[in-house]
Amino acid sequence: MTSLIRSCWLGAIAAFLAVAVYATPAAAQGVTTAALTGVVKDAQGAVVPGATIVAVHEPSGTSYQAVSQEDGRYTIPGMRVGGPYKVSAELSGFAPGEKTDVTLNLGVTLDLSFDLKLATVSETVQVVGEANPVFSSGRTGAATAVSRNELATLPTVSGRITDITRLTPQYGGSGTFAGQDNRANNVTVDGSYFNNSFGLGVTTGGIGDRTGVAPISLEAVEQVQVAVAPYDVRQGNFTGAGVNTVTRSGTNQVTGSVYYRTRSETCTDLTNADSCSGYAGTTAGPNRLIPGNFKTKTKGVWMGGPIVKNKIFAFGSYESQFDSRPLTNFRSNNGGEAVAGTVTRVLDSDMAALSQFLKTNFSYDTGVWNNIPKETPGKPWMLKGDYNVSGGNRITFRYNQLTSSTDVFQSGSSSLGSPSRSTNTTQFLSFANTNYQIVENLKSGVGEWNSAWGTMTNNMIVGFTHQDESRGDKGQVPAFPFVVIGDGSGGALMTFGNEPFTPYNLLRYNTFQLQDSVTKFAKNHSITFGGNLEKFHSENSFYFGIQSAYSYGTLADFYTDANSYLADKHRTVAAAANRFQVKYLLQPGQTVPPLQPLDVLYAGGYIQDEWRPKTNLTVTAGVRVDVPRFKNTAFDNPVADALTFRDQDGSAVKYNTGKMPDTVPYWSPRVGVNWDATGDQKTQVRGGTGLFSGKPPYVWISNQVGNTGVLYGFIDTNTAVTNYGFNPNPDKYKPAAVGGTASSYELNVTDKSFRFPQTWRSNLGVDRRLPWGLTGTVDYIYNRDVNAPVYLNANLPAAQGAYTGIDNRPRWAATAAGATPAPGITTALPSCVATGQVGSCNLRINNPVGGAVTGNFVIKNQSQNRSWNISGSLTKSLSAGFSAKGGFNYGVSRSVVEPSSTANSSWGSANPIVSDPNNPALAYSANSPGKRVFAQVNYTKQYLKLGATTVSLFWDAHTNGNTSYVFSGDANGDSVSGNDLIYIPRNQSEMNFVTFTANNRTYTAAEQAAAFDQYIAADPYLSKHRGQYAERGAVFLPVLQRVDLSLTQDVFKALGGRRHSGQIRLDVVNFGNMLNKNWGVGKRLVNSQILTSPTADATGALSYRMQLNSGNYITSPYQSSSNFTLTNSDVYVMMLSFRYTFN
Repeated sequence: MTSLIRSCWLGAIAAFLAVAVYATPAAAQGVTTAALTGVVKDAQGAVVPGATIVAVHEPSGTSYQAVSQEDGRYTIPGMRVGGPYKVSAELSGFAPGEKTDVTLNLGVTLDLSFDLKLATVSETVQVVGEANPVFSSGRTGAATAVSRNELATLPTVSGRITDITRLTPQYGGSGTFAGQDNRANNVTVDGSYFNNSFGLGVTTGGIGDRTGVAPISLEAVEQVQVAVAPYDVRQGNFTGAGVNTVTRSGTNQVTGSVYYRTRSETCTDLTNADSCSGYAGTTAGPNRLIPGNFKTKTKGVWMGGPIVKNKIFAFGSYESQFDSRPLTNFRSNNGGEAVAGTVTRVLDSDMAALSQFLKTNFSYDTGVWNNIPKETPGKPWMLKGDYNVSGGNRITFRYNQLTSSTDVFQSGSSSLGSPSRSTNTTQFLSFANTNYQIVENLKSGVGEWNSAWGTMTNNMIVGFTHQDESRGDKGQVPAFPFVVIGDGSGGALMTFGNEPFTPYNLLRYNTFQLQDSVTKFAKNHSITFGGNLEKFHSENSFYFGIQSAYSYGTLADFYTDANSYLADKHRTVAAAANRFQVKYLLQPGQTVPPLQPLDVLYAGGYIQDEWRPKTNLTVTAGVRVDVPRFKNTAFDNPVADALTFRDQDGSAVKYNTGKMPDTVPYWSPRVGVNWDATGDQKTQVRGGTGLFSGKPPYVWISNQVGNTGVLYGFIDTNTAVTNYGFNPNPDKYKPAAVGGTASSYELNVTDKSFRFPQTWRSNLGVDRRLPWGLTGTVDYIYNRDVNAPVYLNANLPAAQGAYTGIDNRPRWAATAAGATPAPGITTALPSCVATGQVGSCNLRINNPVGGAVTGNFVIKNQSQNRSWNISGSLTKSLSAGFSAKGGFNYGVSRSVVEPSSTANSSWGSANPIVSDPNNPALAYSANSPGKRVFAQVNYTKQYLKLGATTVSLFWDAHTNGNTSYVFSGDANGDSVSGNDLIYIPRNQSEMNFVTFTANNRTYTAAEQAAAFDQYIAADPYLSKHRGQYAERGAVFLPVLQRVDLSLTQDVFKALGGRRHSGQIRLDVVNFGNMLNKNWGVGKRLVNSQILTSPTADATGALSYRMQLNSGNYITSPYQSSSNFTLTNSDVYVMMLSFRYTFN
């Protein structure tokens, strides 16, 4: 059935394309506006001062005016983007000059000069559409603007802004640009900050990542600009890129549209891909993929028009989105079924009996366990008004709102409930009410006032944004204990109860912003000065584990203990051993939930001079300063303040747990140059250098507020005990809040010298007009961080020694009291028992009973991060219905750490290392771009007087990410698993495998060595680096090629003086996979943890085992991936749209 459906779709697409082809003849801060500038000259080339330049935005009648200065130059800032414009220049004694069909791009100052002739007769010199936005005297660094026409035709299924920004050559996927973290971007809409400022759940760098619902429909977007290296100091608050969006406005013509989009899939048998039919593919190379049953639909409307012609305009848009699909396709086993495909080993009879037992005895509803629904509703809407107050004053206001939520599978982390749960596998199954829901709600309003008087202009923006990204329980309230049921062999089988990290998991934050910019125009100079103020407030609560967590070895163990409770609710000993965990409040009178507030006042100011020593040379120089001020909202721990820790260099150091980052100025000087080399806008050389300052994800600082050891206490038995029998009351074992500090706690602190991120960025670029209407651009960008984050665990002592042999990495290992240290161990720390301490003594400097510090994770600065990119683009402007753009980028980004959202993981699991984890080495960043080539082609043709046919193709080939070869396990003994980089042996003599038995088979050391040697030879990276330690992020995955397709057919009819049109559109993501199952399919490592079970042998050398795959040795590194997402799908995904438009 699948192949038949695909053939039908391909036949329809082929017929559509055939008709279309046959009908073709054989021949600053946020950037919100555009600008015009140019020089007025006479026929002899002399400058003409005093000329009046008038620009009229023809759709709205909005008029702008300026007068040429002594040097003949005029500038009109603050103009509406888009067009067309009609621009004229007049002066008594000269024939008027006029240019029509002028289009303005967001953030671009378009150069439009006039050569006026003497007025011998009454005439107007008219030129149509000669301007090119690439050739702008204000353009210094790399930037890309995407017009409304490109937005409307580019293939997209997700409707997210990342589908648009991929037209930027420096785009690296997931919202990254030029090898920088996507959280380092500054995203604005109509000048209003649209960042995920707190930094949780970020996948693309903007709002909407939590639920996948775009906060503003692309239907409401006029233009998008990505500024990678802007040397205009008005643009700040980022070390990545400035991603600026401006929304649509009303015009003098009433126009509107109603549309409907849909995609769906139906599978009659979730174990058989051939039973699936609909809008998604099922074959990715050798892999069969079951999309599952899903339905996605979007209903939307937009309308714009005049309230008062030429004066007041309005625009509004509304969408209702709904996606419904199973949270997982894995299901219970009916008994006797093979454990394969989507059939798990978990018996349906066990799930049914457990659900009934909990409902009967504890009134707890587990929810279903098969076909668990995942629903994602979203409603983004927007209203915008524009008011032309007078010729020099214009006011804009925009309000938008997003209400969205989505269901999410429970966390598999073993930090609450053990062992870890491998969700979406055949080994594990859970109930619906053990999952959770997350919301992403937004309310944002912004007003902008652009004014001009004489030779001065002013731009003011005031905005406020409220965001809510809290979690919600799917289970009952108050919460039921979270319970993990094991399989009896150390694995997890099933869970029930409220999701462990969801109760009181709240995140709400507000951002108020005010900015004002004034520009004074003078002879050869444009002086700009201004400032901005941002007030950020967040309330975060991560009160996980309050519902208590029990972990049992088997289902029978749980029944035994639960029945014991039912028989005697006052018992003091559990009938079956379990690991017990619960978090509780420490301080009397604390509110529930205990909030972790964060308040930041972020102020900035700048001054800049745009100097034109010659008509073809512009030099822009300026400086901005940003000053953040944190309110002291941390909870100080005086006990921890008195402790002594170990700094990166081994020296003793103390920390103030209540100390927030200092208030210090961050200076950002910049200079940019633009040279029209030939004076005719055919060859443009530009560049710049300067410092860029940005804000960190505020979660990095908020971590300190909640992790000082005084808010919460935590009970964790670590192993199975009988002290805590099962009890449905989550508060049963919580001690009373008596103040003080927790008996065991983790510290997150900020180093007293910590500074916000800053990077020094230099850019050199060349633009050139080429034959056949082509424009070519080449850019080179170099970054060197001045302030970048690094983490250390200041409670970690120096390594007690090192491994012997070829792999002599540092090693943390305890030595029992009175015992002889193991080979390679030079510091024999006594055991915890001997010193009356608890926990891992060799891993903790401060470890007293009643106040053990499990870790002290400190955020500091380093200045080693660096990156470089070389990129280029080739653009063909729209001509005879055809337009095209292509580009390339190659770059390398290197970093010391890859910070996550928690301090612990930023130091540990997210940071693969070889040597001292407190002094990680410079290595490849996870955002390192690698190689990229892309091309976009649009063709539109009207035929048979029915309407336009549009075909849009987007092809992209890029390095498909990078990864690291690490051990599975904790090789160096620092308590962090999965982050120790492997040593790559020169040959089998340097290998140290251990014989083991599994799957009723013995795997000898010699067999493993031969298999690993074969694997190294087959791996492009490992084979070139024998005799070395693997480097973090150095394994670059093979280049992935994909092509997306959009087909649009319009049909129009004029009725009653209005044009009414209908449209049908088909978008296909990964269209190549529809043509050939092997096309558009990515490659990934079979297992990046190719070596497992690292431990010291009798000689002190590091030994290990070879990782297996289904009981067999892994001898080839790569396998085809089988992802199914809207942004990274290895199979094709389609969307069908219908539209009615009137104007």
